Amino acid sequence: MKTMIQKLTNIWNKYAKVIKTIFVASVIIFVVIALSNFFKEVDWHQVSVGIQNQSLANVVIMTLCGLLAVLPMLGYDVAITKLLPGHFSKFYVFRSGWITNTLTNIAGFGGLLGATLRAYFYGKEARRNEILLAIAKIAVFLLAGLSILCWLALIVMYGFHDGGHFDRYAIWLIGGGCYFPIVFIFTRRHDSKLFQGLTAKLKTLLTVSSTLEWLLVALFFILIGYLMGVKINLMAVFPLYVVAQVLGVVSMLPGAIGSFDVMMMLELTMLGVPRATTVVWLLLFRVFYYIVPIIIGAIFFIHHVFTQFDNFFDHIPLSIARQTAHWLITCFMYVSGILMLLAASVPDLTDNNRLLQRFYPFTFFFLHQLTTILFAIAMLACARGLQSKVKRAYWPTVIILVIGITNTIINLGTVTLTLFLFIILILVFLMRHVPYREKLQYSTGKFLVDGIIFVGSLILYIIVGVINTPHYAANHSIPQFLLFPGEKIWLSGFIGLILGFAIMFIIIRYFMAGNDPFAGEQPLDKQRILAIIDEFGGNETSHLALLRDKNIYYYQIDDHDQLFFMYRRKNDKLIIMGDPVGNQELKNAAIKQFLREADCYGYQLVFYEVNSNTTLDLHEFGFDFMKTGEDGWVKLADFTLAGKKQRSQRALMHKFDREGYTFKIVQPPFTDQLMKEMKNVSDDWLGHEVEKGFSLGFFSPQYINEAPVALVRSAAGELVAFATLMPTGGKKLLTIDLMRHRRDAPSGIMDKIFVSMFQYGQQEGYQYFDLGMAPLANVGASQYSFIEEKVAHFIYEYGYHLYGFQGLRRYKEKYASCWFPKYTVFRKKTSLIDSMLALLSVVNQRMDQQERRHPWFIWWKN
Repeated sequence: MKTMIQKLTNIWNKYAKVIKTIFVASVIIFVVIALSNFFKEVDWHQVSVGIQNQSLANVVIMTLCGLLAVLPMLGYDVAITKLLPGHFSKFYVFRSGWITNTLTNIAGFGGLLGATLRAYFYGKEARRNEILLAIAKIAVFLLAGLSILCWLALIVMYGFHDGGHFDRYAIWLIGGGCYFPIVFIFTRRHDSKLFQGLTAKLKTLLTVSSTLEWLLVALFFILIGYLMGVKINLMAVFPLYVVAQVLGVVSMLPGAIGSFDVMMMLELTMLGVPRATTVVWLLLFRVFYYIVPIIIGAIFFIHHVFTQFDNFFDHIPLSIARQTAHWLITCFMYVSGILMLLAASVPDLTDNNRLLQRFYPFTFFFLHQLTTILFAIAMLACARGLQSKVKRAYWPTVIILVIGITNTIINLGTVTLTLFLFIILILVFLMRHVPYREKLQYSTGKFLVDGIIFVGSLILYIIVGVINTPHYAANHSIPQFLLFPGEKIWLSGFIGLILGFAIMFIIIRYFMAGNDPFAGEQPLDKQRILAIIDEFGGNETSHLALLRDKNIYYYQIDDHDQLFFMYRRKNDKLIIMGDPVGNQELKNAAIKQFLREADCYGYQLVFYEVNSNTTLDLHEFGFDFMKTGEDGWVKLADFTLAGKKQRSQRALMHKFDREGYTFKIVQPPFTDQLMKEMKNVSDDWLGHEVEKGFSLGFFSPQYINEAPVALVRSAAGELVAFATLMPTGGKKLLTIDLMRHRRDAPSGIMDKIFVSMFQYGQQEGYQYFDLGMAPLANVGASQYSFIEEKVAHFIYEYGYHLYGFQGLRRYKEKYASCWFPKYTVFRKKTSLIDSMLALLSVVNQRMDQQERRHPWFIWWKN
């Protein structure tokens, strides 16, 4: 006996593949013949009608229940994660399990594909033998549920007499019922290693998962018949379904496709179900249990592959995908909103223009003109918030798109349009993480674009209304495309425009609302600013922080101030004056934080009069730059009045000494009498000009009292001129801010101040004296300079008779030992014109309409 068994085993091992191939081939041939014979007698028109007659409610129920029937199979994946090393998130297990089980549903019960996929998803930290052993443990339980269902089917057949005429299939049910217990006992007895680590809890989980899997699928199949209204005893279908699944497993065809269907078609017709209804029943079952879940599985798989790809390339692909989706949605909303407004304002133009006719069907469709206008304006307002990446714009955009899509599908539902709008929803989902800003900031460019769209629409609509009035139409020839259907429709649209603008205003204000740390005027914290300068040193512009006309942004580490920026807000720009003041080792970190926080609230940074080092640092953060001038410095150690070059200055100083003029540095606080004297000199010097601030100081007793003042008095003791010093927090650099003199002061009084300041700096141990910036000096002189710099060079060369730029440069060259370039730095891909307009507005902003300034000082420091 044992010899016979051994021979049969050897024969099977030798010819197993051939036998399996012949068996499967014969089953396929049988299925093809049986299906072809069955389909010959099917009324395919009735099949088509049966599919089309399914209500939306039925489709939704079948979709949800079909997905629900797949869920129990995820228990297999939960179990395998307990058997293999590694930590897996719940979403990862859900996604991986869904992909695996929906694919194996079609490819077969587990098999090579299931093992391969589970090894790929869960075996990254496991050895090969651990993976194979875990998969083998799971595979034993895959048919446990079907085996249990066989006994339930027998109970239905013989306990409730609902087996119909299927008693002859009882042997298959008994065999299927015995399969799992026999395999389980045999495997456990002959290979105890297989069940090591398989706890009672895991065994229960696997058995319950398998039972629910097969049971829910059977109930789902019966539910489809119920929803179709099949007039038979549906309880009798349960044993039939279980038998068909057993035969499908035995047939070894992937997913029991063909063998299961032949069995169900033949036996359902014997129960009295029409052939066409049987075909529809099985088609719906295959679609909603196999096709729909596997489509979702394919989406999950694409998502998984893309995630791996995205991680490999440091999340660059995901960023590109989100930005592309954001751009497409924004463009769609703008184009759709404009076309809808155009169609409502000039309907005949849309009806007769071929180009517009091609695009208009892919916008949102509303039956009423008033609704169309309101919706279009709301879309354009949301498009502005979305384009600016404002977080508050996302959900209003989603709501508007869902309303528009729903209305369009209901009123104008076509397959192409539905597919297009479905893509729109996917794009909206993809770009959900793109909006990150806290609020909307309006720039000049944004205001002009929105103004042209909204105000232009109103003007166009009024013009169309006027030329369509009976009086105008009777005396003029109206172009065909400007004809309007009627006065009532026009009035309805006009009311819609007015209401739409009100809605737009509300939406925009909603986007612009909220806390803004960069808005408003900050009180000056003098001690905080001076503490940074005392600890880390200042620069040639740090003293301007005490003007009280700018806000201060501080950079801290562990609540300790390290560095600050001076800025003023203009529209969506923060204009920053000069280089950051403080710990220069942390400059890049401070810039990064300032840039991130400002961008979060919708602001762009523009740096004015910064040096080369700061410009290069900012260039690394995505900034572009334009040279705006050069700063002249005098090396005090080398300065002397001796020699031929300084002969005129030496003679001038001797002249002032002979005439009794004196130079003196006085320390604050200053007396009221001295402040009054300086005010008289300042007013006389200003004449009819206006005080300005930001990049230069202005006469303010509070500001002047912050630093020493250089005084020049005549022999009679009258104050002739003065200059305010700008402390830089060290002995490297000495510079001045306000420098003013009486109109009747003797010629060369400015040179008297400068030379005296140079000598004072030498005595006090300073290294350099800053003469201030010469605007546009050496800007755009090269043929390779930027076009903006060439325009600036043109102004420098040919505009000296208006601004005296060249004269200022020549004046400073008498003393300057070296020149350092100064730059205006702005974000790349932003409007240079917009940035320059904001900058000029801030730099030229009047501080006090009652105070005047002479133009010589404007081109001295600015």
